[in-house]
Amino acid sequence: MPPSTIDPRFAQPGHPPATIDEFEGVRFLHLGTSWVQGAMRIAKPDTIELEYVQMMMMWTLFQRAPRQIAQLGLGSAALTKFCYQRIPEAKVTAVELNPNVIAICRALFGLPDNDARLDVREMNALDFVLDRGNHGKFDVLQVDLYDQDARGPVLDSVEFYQGCRDCLAPGGLMTANVFGDFSNYDKNFLNMEQVFDAVAWLPEVHDANVVVLAFKEAPEIDFAVLYERAGQIKRRLNLPAKNWVNGLKEWMRDHS
Repeated sequence: MPPSTIDPRFAQPGHPPATIDEFEGVRFLHLGTSWVQGAMRIAKPDTIELEYVQMMMMWTLFQRAPRQIAQLGLGSAALTKFCYQRIPEAKVTAVELNPNVIAICRALFGLPDNDARLDVREMNALDFVLDRGNHGKFDVLQVDLYDQDARGPVLDSVEFYQGCRDCLAPGGLMTANVFGDFSNYDKNFLNMEQVFDAVAWLPEVHDANVVVLAFKEAPEIDFAVLYERAGQIKRRLNLPAKNWVNGLKEWMRDHS
């Protein structure tokens, strides 16, 4: 089904329609435009297909036993599914404003129904992070918020990032994808740096996605320990964590 073909099940009015296309065994999610909002390899629906989305899991280097994980921006549900299935001790909350995205993820991307450990909410991510009932609750936030035009994160203000920090429990951290017009990068980095104790980012990957790590409290960095953990993550989750440690090492060298 090309992205121009709109299925009425995923085209509720008032929101961009959710559409798909498929190429070489990979199903891509769109919001009625050519911009890719997520992807799933049809033969391996429970793995994370896109490299930058894998990078969003680099919090595993620092937070080894999360109890509460929140995803802001559902995309193709890759991160939500992965955390729900591969980290069984954690409760996973996903926040998505567009009901068409939630519907297509449930129908065509293998997103499970809500249960005691999974809570997918149709709501605005800003309202979520400003809700005092969510403050101090989450060990991990994963933020990937884009609309159909993909010019930059939909939410990128100091107020939003302060809300993200407020949602984190002690020792918590956020991963966020920054993509779009060039001016967005510095704006997002500076706004995060105003509210988080420590902020770092990895070299950009395909299509100029840059994944940022933001810590509620600055961690002690021991690269020998991080490389050891990276090996464990590779064995346990089959994620290329050594590449993330290399990227952090490069970032620290460049920003020392």
